[in-house]
Amino acid sequence: MRLNRILLSTLLVVVALVTQVSVLARLNLPGAVPDLLLLVVLGLALVYGHTGGALIGFAAGLLADFAPPADHAAGRYALVLCVIGYLAGLARPETGQLRSATGPMLVVVAAAIGSTLLYAGVGSLVGDDAGGHAGLAELLFTAALYDLLLAPFTVPLIMAVARRTDHDPRVDSTGGTGTGTGGDTGHRWLTPSRRTARGTRLGKAARNGSRGGLLTKGRPTKPGGIKVKGVKRL
Repeated sequence: MRLNRILLSTLLVVVALVTQVSVLARLNLPGAVPDLLLLVVLGLALVYGHTGGALIGFAAGLLADFAPPADHAAGRYALVLCVIGYLAGLARPETGQLRSATGPMLVVVAAAIGSTLLYAGVGSLVGDDAGGHAGLAELLFTAALYDLLLAPFTVPLIMAVARRTDHDPRVDSTGGTGTGTGGDTGHRWLTPSRRTARGTRLGKAARNGSRGGLLTKGRPTKPGGIKVKGVKRL
């Protein structure tokens, strides 16, 4: 990853984690807690792709695993966000531009449900029952609902900031070099005409020279001197 992506991802992940721990976790909402960290990973993965999404998800999850309020096994949430970031990056459009907001909202709902199921599955495999006090159905419903309500205010903003700070060569090749291409095209339009005019002048001169040579070739020259145009004969 480039330096600008690392700096932006680190800043957004730290701000999201602090906000989630100090504000969202203290709201005492029923069921799950709104996962702002998940939304940050999704927004960046939709811009940077599956590789960047997996790396950012793993780093963000590992940071959340070691945050002071964490009561689960270390690495559990890192694995969840790594998989979710990778899968969300696969949904990135080829052009890098989303045509509607339906796609990201569907990705948010699928990620909220998938992360909850994956978190519970990893916990059952490692014998960690943290977060198992609530029913799975309630957690799935509340996680999808809270993240879906929070997504319109966070995911588009995160994607816009990521695109603005990221240098996408595909965008530059289609829209960013329009002026340069136009300038080259204009130069190419002028160059052949100059060459054609020059070639026409040379062609006329060659034809005139050949005609003059044919005309003077048939004229007999007098012995004892050479007739040179513009010079008097001595």
